[in-house]
Amino acid sequence: MMSNRTFLTAHGAIYAVFALALFFIPALMWPMYGVDINDQYAYFLSQHTSIFLGGIAVICWMLRDIEAGIIANKLFSALLITNLLGVVITVYAGITGIFVGLGWSDPAFFALMSVFSYLQFKKG
Repeated sequence: MMSNRTFLTAHGAIYAVFALALFFIPALMWPMYGVDINDQYAYFLSQHTSIFLGGIAVICWMLRDIEAGIIANKLFSALLITNLLGVVITVYAGITGIFVGLGWSDPAFFALMSVFSYLQFKKG
């Protein structure tokens, strides 16, 4: 089992990397998933997504020293729900043909993060 600090540091770092990538290089990132950034509005929406990814990263980073208890369980439950939403939304994108190429990796990523979040939650 991972310590809360290790889990939250890793979780936050992963989300921070994607937040930065989708903010600074969306025209490079999205085509790998089969999504075209074809105008200024699509470019901005990618950058806008970085708000939420970056926010999750900051929350993880700032709470990385949280000790086991009710608040920690609520945090891990919230991360689990967030990652499960990621699974649902990215599976939908794959099924409808929006995500191709590396698109399969997003549901796998969110599923893996869901498992890790669940394990931290169960650890209590």
